[in-house]
Formats: sequence, structure tokens, C-alpha cells
Amino acid sequence: MVINSARRCATALVLVFLLGSFLSAPAGAQTSQLKWGECPAGTPRQVSCARLQMPLDYAKPDGKQITLTVSGMGSLSSPHFLLVNPGGPGASGLGTEKLVFSQLPQDVAQQYAVFSFDPRGIGASTPVSCGDTSKLTPHPAAPYQPAGLPQERQREDLAKQIAAQCAKNGKDLLPHLTTENAARDMDRIREALGKDKIDYLGYSYGTKLGATYATLFPAHTGRMILDSVVDPTVTTYQTQFQQNAALQARAEQLFAWTAERDSTYHLGATPSAVKASWNELREKLAAQPAGGKTGVSELDDLLSSAMYGDWAWPSLMQAVASHRGGDSTGLNIAAGQAQYAVDPGQLAYNCADAGWPRNWATWHADTAKSATAAPLFAWLNSWYSAPCAFWRVPPSPEVRIGSAPVPPILLLQGKDDAATPLAGAQRMHRVLRGSSLLVDGGGNHAAYLNEPNPCVDDKAAHYLLTGELPADGTCPAGGEGAAPSGG
Repeated sequence: MVINSARRCATALVLVFLLGSFLSAPAGAQTSQLKWGECPAGTPRQVSCARLQMPLDYAKPDGKQITLTVSGMGSLSSPHFLLVNPGGPGASGLGTEKLVFSQLPQDVAQQYAVFSFDPRGIGASTPVSCGDTSKLTPHPAAPYQPAGLPQERQREDLAKQIAAQCAKNGKDLLPHLTTENAARDMDRIREALGKDKIDYLGYSYGTKLGATYATLFPAHTGRMILDSVVDPTVTTYQTQFQQNAALQARAEQLFAWTAERDSTYHLGATPSAVKASWNELREKLAAQPAGGKTGVSELDDLLSSAMYGDWAWPSLMQAVASHRGGDSTGLNIAAGQAQYAVDPGQLAYNCADAGWPRNWATWHADTAKSATAAPLFAWLNSWYSAPCAFWRVPPSPEVRIGSAPVPPILLLQGKDDAATPLAGAQRMHRVLRGSSLLVDGGGNHAAYLNEPNPCVDDKAAHYLLTGELPADGTCPAGGEGAAPSGG
């Protein structure tokens, strides 16, 4: 999983762009090097894109070049340009600007043009490939938690095969798909847009990317909002174990929510009763997958997807209730949408981290220990990232976030966010001196502008308009007022 907003984040939506926004600009507009035109096939109609050439290797800026594709919305005469990254790592950004622009308060939208891009190696930006991995991940899949050594070896071998295929198919690109290079690409986008400073909004992994940019290019960093914040003090390997306990706690919230609605779902009138019903379903699907498609691993995928937003809880529990009543249609459809698939871009950026143990025995011991507190998620999360144990590209040194003074940055965080737990946001707050942390009482991932919260939205709007940070504070989930948090 490891910050898997590429697959689950609410910001990864199909978006529309108003054709012609960048085909002309009023007199006095900032000079832009970008030529706006058609987007790649498959992009929604009326979306306009531009393409830039970037060095594959920044150590050889005049060497081999790759293509980066950018999309945007607004006027080139706007005082501020906001660059958006939806997370992932490896999420396509094309069109994300429309979602953001459409949700900005009117007075903010009047001051901003909004842009996004496919990061290097992703989508329309010289994509990396791991070849055809569909045959490596059949469904229904074996249980994530191995019943014994043979099952564990089977999944370990799968991870090795995926790593080998990625190395074979992406050997030229993989060494250069790093967060640091993506941040350097962002600065090239800024230059091409003709701006001395670029404002930025990053979700999930996008908070790591944004904080890396601010550390590398503080003089070119404008107003920056980081939502659902990654812990900058630990490795990506350690991040997945932080997630496990948070995901388990979020699942307990789901079970309690369902118990309060027993008259609707009939899965139990107490949290423990609902959990028992859930575990009973897991056992039955392990023995006999629903429709021959949905086994226990697919159900686990579905649960992990629902942990990113409580808006998904009603449909999930209704599908489970219907299955118990003899109709598996909804469960099969939902599980099919949530199934894990190999994401070469996400693996490339995650596995570039130097923190992955290369000894599987370490993974086994750490995962088994984590599973005692997070039985529904520990093995699932480790298998998502397991190819990193066998990655054939040497790790790249990472920029130490906060190692240089940065401009004032606004951090937004859900108290019970399971994908990026609160403790990580608090650590980012400490290393980015002068930042402000605003915590809302909910648990949804990447909530800013995706769901109304006047307390958060008003303070973020004031920051975007003035550059003035709010005080550290807490907000109810969707609430009206903020209370001081003491930092």
C-alpha cells in the first residue's frame, strides 16, 4: 500500500478542462514557454495540455531528454499559479487542476491559474513499464497472510518476478524516477510558466514531493499547502508499518459505525459482533470465493480501499450484507475495482528509497510482529511493497526535508487518517520550521477541497489569498470552528 493514493485517493478523478484557456492571454500576462494543444488519447474531451523536455539525468542536463506533460486551467494573467500533485507516488495528475479549481472559493479562483502534470515515468510523461504482469496476479488470489512457508515462498517468488520484469522493461528510466528528480522537474515547469515563484498543493505522497521542492528551491517556493502529510523522518519501509496499526484502528471505527446501523446492515449490534461477522466472511471466502472471483484477498483489498474515506463505508457494508443474503453482485463488482495490480510508477518511486531491507527474513519478522496488532493489514501491506526487497536498481540518496529554511507552509491532516497517520504530520511540522499544522477531527485521506469543512477551507483560503498562515489548531470533521492545539 504505502501511501497508495494512486489507486485510492479521492483526488484521482476524471476531470474536464475548458478548451482555449491557454490559447491566448491578455496583454501584460507572464511570458510562458508552453504551447497548449491537444492532450494524449484517452484524456477527457476539452482538456488542453503542453509538453516539456526534461533531462533524464540531471547530472547530464544536455544528455538524453524525456517528455513531461502538463495540464492547466485559468488565465495566464492570474497573479498566482498553483501547481497540484494528487499523490501516489505515481498518480497521473492530468486534469486534477479542474477538480481543485472548481472547488476553490470564488475569490481565490479569481487570483489563481491551476496546473497539474504527469510526473516523470507516469502516464503521458515518458512512462515506465514492468511489462505484462497480469498473469502474475491471478484472481482469486491466495490469502495475504500465508498459512505456511510454501504460501509465503509463492508470494516471495512473485515479488521477485515483478522486480525482475520491472528491471528488464524499465532499466533506462528506473534509476532516474526519484522524488528529487520529480521536484527538479517541477522547477522546470515553474520556469516554463514564466513565474519566479510557484504555489503548490500536494496530497499524500505529494506532500513529500512538495516538501522536497521547498527544501531544494526555497527561493522559488510560494504558498504551499500539504494535505495528508507523509512522515519525513522514517523510510518508506517503516512507513508501511506505521500504516498498519492506523488502518486497523480505522477498521475498528468502521465496525463501530456499522454496529450503530444494525437495522440497516444486520451484521451485528456491537463492534465486536460486526468484527466477528467480518472475520466469518473472510473464512468463508477463503474456502469458497464468491462467484469464483472474490476470495479473502480481494475482500481485504476492498477493506483497505474503504479505509481512505468513510464515504465508501455504506456501499461496502451494503455489498457485504447483500452477499450474506445470497446476492454477491455488489461484492464482486466492488472487489474487482479494488483489486491490487502492479503499479510500475508507484514501485519505481517507492523502491528508490534506501530503506528497504534486502533480507526477506527481516520482512517476515517485522510483518509477523505487526500482524499481532494489525491482523487485517500487516501482510497485505508488506506484499504490496515486497518487490522493493528484490529491486535491481540501486537506491538513491534522498533530500533531507527541512535541511534548509523554507517559506511558511500550511499542513492539513485528518486526526484518524490511516494512510498518512497524524504522527507523521506532527514530525513534518517540526522539521519544516515556521509551518502551521491544522488537524481536522475526521479520518478521511486527502479531504481538502474534496469534502466541505468550513473551518479548514476558510483558513486555507485566507492563506492562499494573503500568504498569512493560521495558528496551529484543530477543527471538527466538517465543523464550524477551530480550537488552538498548542502546536
